[in-house]
Amino acid sequence: MLKKFSFSKKEKLKSRKQLAQLFATGKYFTTFPVKIFFIENQKPEAINIKIGVGVSSRNFKKAVERNRIKRLLRETYRVNKMPLVDFIDGNKKNVSIFFLYIDKVMPTHVLLKSKMPVIIDKLIKQLSETSITNT
Repeated sequence: MLKKFSFSKKEKLKSRKQLAQLFATGKYFTTFPVKIFFIENQKPEAINIKIGVGVSSRNFKKAVERNRIKRLLRETYRVNKMPLVDFIDGNKKNVSIFFLYIDKVMPTHVLLKSKMPVIIDKLIKQLSETSITNT
């Protein structure tokens, strides 16, 4: 069980194998300015949701800017994650998710704050469709 508004170390997607599998065989969709990759994991883990964030160094040359965007993505996810956590826990799934920022301009907190609920709703819809087709 995850704490309501936390983003602990256990929730972070750090495994190279999982990342490689996510990008190779996972599904994705775009809600501009974020591209979301996701995959359902077959192996059960202690934490049901693993999250990773990334920003292209091609669009943002300075590490300070990339780190700021990643921090904003993690923060907006942390605040808005409860519907996703409830869905995942209710359906007993294990999911790996990666948020990739694809725009070329620095985002504002307000922009990401307004987009993250839309992203999470779309992700829940995509995950429910995959569970219907798998059964």
